[in-house]
Amino acid sequence: MRVLTAAVFALAGLIFFTSFNTAKGTNIRTDDSLLKLSDLIHERSKKNGELDESNAALRDEVDTLAERDDGSTRTQDAKLAGLEKRAGTQKLKGEAITVTLNDAPPDATAKLPGYPEPEPDYLVIHQQDLQAVVNALWQGGAKGIKVMDQRLISTSAVRCVGNTLILQGRVYSPPYKITAVGDPGKLQQALSESPAIQNYMVYVNVYGLGWKVTEDGPVTLPGYSGTVDLQYAQPVE
Repeated sequence: MRVLTAAVFALAGLIFFTSFNTAKGTNIRTDDSLLKLSDLIHERSKKNGELDESNAALRDEVDTLAERDDGSTRTQDAKLAGLEKRAGTQKLKGEAITVTLNDAPPDATAKLPGYPEPEPDYLVIHQQDLQAVVNALWQGGAKGIKVMDQRLISTSAVRCVGNTLILQGRVYSPPYKITAVGDPGKLQQALSESPAIQNYMVYVNVYGLGWKVTEDGPVTLPGYSGTVDLQYAQPVE
């Protein structure tokens, strides 16, 4: 018995020494240097948002300085304005609709007979759901689209990790709002005719995924404020 007791105390001492050596005198559970990955992501998202605002302010300053230059002709100015409008870097005003997507309640069950009880994957918004809405709105003649608080341009990519949206360096959680400027009737028709959205509506009716379409009247979409330079990988020399 004494041998067993001595062995237990020796093991306890070894565990204590290992824990102390690992912590080096710090509180492992509350050490501020050990940030969660989610904290780092949200911190970077906030920083990217601040950089976007700074970039937009600098772009406005450049535009103001460019207006003072009398070297360009009116034809050139009109051509540049047209390109900026199509590129999505300028504000856009017009009639709009907003589509809101949201996760289903975590305790959702099948509402209609003949359908299986939901798996966790059935109850969250996925990348293809957001892409289906954006694609349908473009198909319906949208002149401009805003996802959450960011304007989409030709190089914008709507990506999701789990049920978290990552758009142009910033992170968003549901509910997701997509606003499009255009003919409200044509936009809504394009939504209803999209096969991908028709499939999504099955999950809305059976499992309670969120779906809401509203007509907003005249709205002003912000201009895209991020960088327009293409980023690509390069081989390591």
